[in-house]
Amino acid sequence: MVPRASVLIPVKNGGALLGEVLDAVLAQDTPWPFEVIVVDSGSRDGSVELARQRGVRVKEIPAAEFGHGRTRNYLASLSSGEFLVFITQDAKPAHVHWLRHLVEGCDAAPDVAGAFGPHRAHPEARTVTHRELDAHFAGFGDCLSVVRLDDSERYARDVGYRQWLHFFSNNNSCLRRTVWQKLPFPEVAFAEDQTWAKQAIEAGYGKAFVPQALVCHSHDFGVWETLQRNFDEARSFQRYFGYRLQGSLSRALASGVLLARRDWHWLRAAGTSGAGLLKDGVFMAMVECARTLGQYLGTRHDRLPAWLLRSVSRDEQLQRVGAV
Repeated sequence: MVPRASVLIPVKNGGALLGEVLDAVLAQDTPWPFEVIVVDSGSRDGSVELARQRGVRVKEIPAAEFGHGRTRNYLASLSSGEFLVFITQDAKPAHVHWLRHLVEGCDAAPDVAGAFGPHRAHPEARTVTHRELDAHFAGFGDCLSVVRLDDSERYARDVGYRQWLHFFSNNNSCLRRTVWQKLPFPEVAFAEDQTWAKQAIEAGYGKAFVPQALVCHSHDFGVWETLQRNFDEARSFQRYFGYRLQGSLSRALASGVLLARRDWHWLRAAGTSGAGLLKDGVFMAMVECARTLGQYLGTRHDRLPAWLLRSVSRDEQLQRVGAV
């Protein structure tokens, strides 16, 4: 029987959490059949065996062949589902109806090209991580919604509106196969999901947000990792969208201070006090300054020497030695 949906997961050194993710996917309760496919790009931690033990179809590629858009296009080419569902190796479905909700959201209207669902922080994540994710996805509403490019003039002048329209996340997404065949993921270094969504929106398709299709996915990055991650994001936003996330060093530092103040209030609201508040508050101030400094450097990536680019890009480092 032809599956209605294909769950597609790029993997590299997924660890024990990959097993939990696959178990949660395989336990999905749907009224139609689905398949699960993994493409592994050079794991050395037993991820391939872990997936195959669960009966999941696995294809292996050399690490050097991995690309965020390229590998997802390859995954899609291996599949047969009408809907292409993408998650990452650390995005665990929060309940057994996740897949049904996500696919139904993508099928909410004939012109919907893709759908995405929210992320909830893993239970052990930092207080600030929980609050940030909750606040971010609250901005998309609490019920199924479909948005389209209905105001071209506003889209051209309002950067915030444009970013809201093309936000998309392949940590938890679903694409209609017929649209993917016309608009495959672009070959970009980072943000293949948002560059694809921008193309889809500008081509006249709708995009759905499905709040019921929840996954647990978060990262508590340290100071240096935060700088690297935000460098990659800012560089991609400048390259592919023309955005300048930080216009000047002074603005970047001021933004870091504002974020640190916000984090301090969130920590106090969560009941952190005394020495714990001081310790966590100082650490988060360092993280937030690293965030905005990474954005500043990423916006100016074309002015940086090659040796610094290799060091400051987390994505390039992970593709060389670590997980996807």
